[in-house]
Amino acid sequence: MSTWYAVVCKPRCEVRAELNLINQGYEVFLPRLATQIRREGKWIDSVEPLFPRYLFLTTSNVRQGLSPVRSTLGVCDLVRIGGQPATIPEEIIELLRERQDPATGTCAKRSLFQPGAQVQFRSGPFKGLDGVFNVDAGEDRVFVLLEFLGKINKVKVNRDWLVPAA
Repeated sequence: MSTWYAVVCKPRCEVRAELNLINQGYEVFLPRLATQIRREGKWIDSVEPLFPRYLFLTTSNVRQGLSPVRSTLGVCDLVRIGGQPATIPEEIIELLRERQDPATGTCAKRSLFQPGAQVQFRSGPFKGLDGVFNVDAGEDRVFVLLEFLGKINKVKVNRDWLVPAA
């Protein structure tokens, strides 16, 4: 049974910390999530850490200590409780690993908008209007519920026109 520890990484340095810890001989687990982010007005597929700024590690060698972890590039420190490194039950790590897609190494892709979510049009003919996300309708299109002309209308629009409502 391995003892797992949570590591706090510097902002946006999880991958750097992962590689440097692996190079030092630690077994590292950085759960990732396939998602979509908005860049230059378009939604693009991206792989992000499931827990931003955190990763998990265990020592594969009994003699290997945790003291080098703090000075590793990309690492801030170990998560501590009462000054002692906090341990993570191995069952939690295994549950996270089971939820990963074996082919991609990422957790299931979550939809950018959930049904019923409030959205706002940032471009297109409905710019400035608010609506309610209904369902994905293909790779670039979605259905949005809009209230106009005294009733609620289901409209198929370009997904790039939408952002989550504030």
